[in-house]
Amino acid sequence: MATLRDVVFLEVLEWFDQSGTEVAHRLPEHGSGEFKFGAQCIVRDSQAAVFYSGGVACDALGPGRHTLTTKNVPLLTKLLSLPWGGTSPFRAEVYFVNLRVINNLKWGTRDPVAFRDSELGLVRLRAHGICNIQVTQPVLFVNSLVGTEPTYDISRLEDYLSEIVVSRLNDHLGEHLGSLIDLPSRYAELSDGLTQRLAADLSQYGLGLRDLYLNAITPPADVQQAIDDRSRLGVLGDDLPGLMKMKTAMALEKAAASGGAAEGGIGMGLGLMVPGLLSGMHGGAPGSAAAARPEDDGPCPECGLPVGPGARFCPHCGHQVLVLRKCAKCAKNLSPKARFCPACGTPASSPAAARACPSCRTENRPESVFCNQCGEKL
Repeated sequence: MATLRDVVFLEVLEWFDQSGTEVAHRLPEHGSGEFKFGAQCIVRDSQAAVFYSGGVACDALGPGRHTLTTKNVPLLTKLLSLPWGGTSPFRAEVYFVNLRVINNLKWGTRDPVAFRDSELGLVRLRAHGICNIQVTQPVLFVNSLVGTEPTYDISRLEDYLSEIVVSRLNDHLGEHLGSLIDLPSRYAELSDGLTQRLAADLSQYGLGLRDLYLNAITPPADVQQAIDDRSRLGVLGDDLPGLMKMKTAMALEKAAASGGAAEGGIGMGLGLMVPGLLSGMHGGAPGSAAAARPEDDGPCPECGLPVGPGARFCPHCGHQVLVLRKCAKCAKNLSPKARFCPACGTPASSPAAARACPSCRTENRPESVFCNQCGEKL
């Protein structure tokens, strides 16, 4: 029900962001209005006002006081709008857009993204950081992102921006990063390249990216452990047996420090593993065990320690070195007379079957770990 004030008096349109979280705000909030000829629109220095008349954006008003020109004349328009139930067909609304730099917007991966590492293979990465953004084209921003909603807050802009950044980050890493091992020294370079890539994308929505900071890119825990092992191996001069001895000694020391029920198993573990730790240490300096044992037939594929020629099992960890057959389903080593797999129960005579990707249903080779079509883990 229109009041006397709505019929006679002119409007003064202005907006203050009381919460500090809004990027765009529409007046009137309930929908379109009947702004009268001569209504005043006051815009602050950090704002822009997008004026809509008849559902079409007419102009973006800059800072200052503006007089609106509409077809709604006080009193007369109400009389002419009687066929429409007293509602004027000349509708208008104003969107106030915040032009300040919105800083400290957080972005990150909700789900790990696939990255094909040149040395580590396909790796699922998580990444996060912050960025600063600003609305540079108010009309384009309202038309493309805000639409007809009464408000558009920072949290929604943050969610939308995070999806774009993560998508472009995956592309940028695939094109400019060979291996995660080189990542620590290239954060600044990757941030600059990602900023340039995102600038063109965001400009299509009237947004400008002022700064982007790449705080961290984290691979899964097992990949981090592999990178740490590689670093330790570099310190030891590519001495793989030395690395395994060091890790075994660290594990025993940690278990011994815990005490309790673990103490009984520690003595047995020491009895079984100390001979392996001390093997190759006689008659030479540390690190020269491989050179002093020319009869070695290569390291154990499980623990990496040297195995003597003709050995069917590793003397250090018990792993079956001589592989005769493997289970077609779980790739477990099978003994010569095994009829079923001891791990999964699959018949030993079962042929290897193609693996179907659960995501795109593409058939992959039996030994595939990731889908060749979409990169999804099988």
